[in-house]
Amino acid sequence: MGMGNQKESLLTIEELSGAVHGTVCGFAENLKNFCFTSVATDSRVVVPETLFIPLIGEFQDGHKYIPQAIEKGATVCFLTLSVYEENCKFYMNLLSENHQIVFIVVENNLKALQDAARCYVNKFKNLVKVSVTGSSGKTTTKEICASILRQKYNLIATVGNFNSETGLPLSVFNIRAEHECGLFEMGMNRENEIGEIARVFKPNYAIITNIGTAHIGILGSRENIAKEKKKIFSYVKENGAAIIPQNDDFKDYLAKGVEGKVVFFGKDIPESESGVKFIEDLGINGTRFSVDGIETVLKIPGSYNYQNALGAIALAKVLGLTSEQIVKGIEELKAPEGRSNIREVNTVKNSSGVSKKITILEDCYNANPDSMESAVDMCSKLSVEGNKYFILGDMFELGAESVEAHSKIGALAAVSTAKELIFIGRDMENGANSAKLAGKHHVTYYENSQDENLDKLTASLLDKLNDGDFVFVKASHGMHLEKIIEKIVDKEQVEKN
Repeated sequence: MGMGNQKESLLTIEELSGAVHGTVCGFAENLKNFCFTSVATDSRVVVPETLFIPLIGEFQDGHKYIPQAIEKGATVCFLTLSVYEENCKFYMNLLSENHQIVFIVVENNLKALQDAARCYVNKFKNLVKVSVTGSSGKTTTKEICASILRQKYNLIATVGNFNSETGLPLSVFNIRAEHECGLFEMGMNRENEIGEIARVFKPNYAIITNIGTAHIGILGSRENIAKEKKKIFSYVKENGAAIIPQNDDFKDYLAKGVEGKVVFFGKDIPESESGVKFIEDLGINGTRFSVDGIETVLKIPGSYNYQNALGAIALAKVLGLTSEQIVKGIEELKAPEGRSNIREVNTVKNSSGVSKKITILEDCYNANPDSMESAVDMCSKLSVEGNKYFILGDMFELGAESVEAHSKIGALAAVSTAKELIFIGRDMENGANSAKLAGKHHVTYYENSQDENLDKLTASLLDKLNDGDFVFVKASHGMHLEKIIEKIVDKEQVEKN
C-alpha cells in the first residue's frame, strides 16, 4: 500500500485531470493526499487508493454506489457533469465528510476512463505493444501468444477476456515499469468500439484472427466487420507489423494501407516462408508440427486452434523470438478455462448406481457460426472408443442471420459421427428441425437451459453413457451450459488431465 504521496500514484492529479478534461473538486486537505494505485468501475471490488469510475449503463447508474466506494477506500472518483449539477450539494457534503476523496467532474465517464487509460499507457515509451482481435479465436490466440512471448519478455496480458470498451482500459492500468511487453485482446459489440480501444492502447503489432460473422447482428455485414476490425492496425508504424490470415477472403482489404510490415499466416503458407511444417492432426490430443525443424505439439485440439497458433508464431518471429523460445512457449501452454477444454472424467452414478469413464470437450465460453462449424467438424473427425453425444446451445448476437446460422449447424451436426444430438435454446430449435429434416433419428430438443431441463437432460444422458463415450458441449456463454458438466462429472474422482 502506498502512503498517499504523489510519487506512487499511477497518474498525478495534473496528468489525470488534463487527460480527461475534467474539473477537480476537493478541499485543500483532499487534494494534498491525492493518490490512486488501482482503478475500478464496480464498487464491490474497490480497495483503498482506488480511482472509482461510476458508469451509466442501460439498467444501472454507478453514481449511486459512490458512498460505498468511498467507504471502501476510494480516493478519486469521476462524476458525470449532468449528475453532479443535479445533486451538487450531496457531493459537496461527501467531500467535506471524507478527506481522502477527490472528485473529477467530466462530460462522459466512459470516455474519461478511456482517456485516462490512454494517458497512462503513453507513459511507457519502451513497452512493446501487441493486440489481438477477430471474430473467433481471440482469447485462444492471446493465450498462445502470451505463453510464447513470456519466453522473451516480462509480459503483461489481458486477464480472461477483459477486451471491451471498459475491459481494455481497466486492463491497461495493470501495466507497471518492469513490464517489457503488453499483450491486450480487443473485442467489439458495436460500431467503432475497436477504433476507440485501439486509440487507448495504440498497438504497434496486431493480429486479426479472422473476419467471421460473429457480430453480424450488430454491424450488418462482413464488410462492416472487416472495416471495424481493421482499425486495430491504425497505430502500426514502420517498425511494427500487421499479422493477417492468408485464407481469409478479406485479407487484401485488411492489408491495404498498413504502414508497417504485413505478414500473412495460415496452413497454406510454405515452410520456406513461415518456418512451420504441419506433421499430423492428433485429434483429441492436438496437432503435431515443427518450427524451423524443431518438433512440438499444440495440446489444444482442432485445426482452427492450430490456425490460431500459426498467427501467434508469425507474430513471435516478427518480434525476433528464436524457434527454441517459440517451441518452449507452445509446450508450456494450457488450454484456457472453459475453452476447448478436453478432460477424461468419471461421471456421477446413473439411476442404476453406476459411474462411467468418459471424455468431455467443453467449450461453453463463446460460440459463433465460424467456431461452432469448426468444432462440430473437429469432433466429427475425432476417433473415440465409444459413442459421441453433441450438446449444442444458442449462439447469441446474430440478428437477422440467426435462423440460417442455427439451421446450418443442425444440418452439419446431422451428418457428423455423433450418435445423438441434443439442442438447447430458442434459436437452436432451428438446428434441431434441420437435423431432423436431414434424416437424423436421435435428436432431442430443450427450449431453454433452465435447471429443470438440464436436470432432465443430464439424468437421461447419464443412463445412456458407456465407458469410452465422448460428450461435446458448446454454446454462447449466456446459455450457461457449463452447468451440464457440473451435473455429470464426479468431483470426488481425481481428474486425469
